[in-house]
Amino acid sequence: MGTDRENKQRTVYTDALMNDFLDPVFQKAFKLYFTEMNVQVEDWDSLFQKMNDDDNVLAYLRLDEHHKIVGFIQFQKILFSSWFFEETYGFIREFWISEKYRSQGHGSELLKKAEEYFLEQGIYSTILTTDSAEDFYGKQGYVKAPGCKAKNNDDVYVKRLK
Repeated sequence: MGTDRENKQRTVYTDALMNDFLDPVFQKAFKLYFTEMNVQVEDWDSLFQKMNDDDNVLAYLRLDEHHKIVGFIQFQKILFSSWFFEETYGFIREFWISEKYRSQGHGSELLKKAEEYFLEQGIYSTILTTDSAEDFYGKQGYVKAPGCKAKNNDDVYVKRLK
């Protein structure tokens, strides 16, 4: 019998890049995430339709070899612009790993996939908010952006990718 690390290495995970948030598997993952966060939604169909209507939103959905949901990362590019400067950032919108799969590297791997996607698109900075995973993001190279304020009042973190 192998160690947990050896067993993890033998397990095959699938990362699907998605832009169809009406997909039942993505919806199940998102509902699990919101349930865990104690967020109540009265109209799920409308929420998922709004995600679909924003053609700029993507997600990586990770499944294990038995098609069980491991987690997802939802992201988009956003433009910060002033009268003189402009820069496109990669914005991490939502990010969740199922409790069963936490502390096994899945979060780091999904975040890296989103960052690699941004780099392929010529986007060199990422931004996100968090109220629960400051240590995780710090280990991934994100730093608190004290001059930046999020509308949800969560702390804002940024990372230069290049």
